[in-house]
Amino acid sequence: QVQLVESGGGLAQPGSSLKLSCATSGFSFGDYAIGWFRQAPGKEREGLSCISYDGQSQLNQDSLKERFTISRDGAEKTVYLQMNSLKPEDTAVYYCARSKWTRICAPLRPHYFDDWGQGVQVTVSS
Repeated sequence: QVQLVESGGGLAQPGSSLKLSCATSGFSFGDYAIGWFRQAPGKEREGLSCISYDGQSQLNQDSLKERFTISRDGAEKTVYLQMNSLKPEDTAVYYCARSKWTRICAPLRPHYFDDWGQGVQVTVSS
């Protein structure tokens, strides 16, 4: 069945970088857009970025686009989120998800994504 597994999180110091991975299986990776979300305690799930089936288009949250970069590797069937200049407010559980739209990026709302990874904790603290 469809599986998405996040990895690469953990504890990071402010100003440092992390690269999250979303390894996928159980579906035709090259036919689907994939998005990244995060959720901090007590807050709603927040859409971060989405990349189209072929990597040629993206949808990014304006407030994060200078620090967070999404990419995908068709051979590895993996989507990445490069996070730079990390801040304490980036602390959250980070999720990747498959879009209900097979090829293009949906709006960065959880409703438009149908399969989710388990999430990975990112903690930014000195």
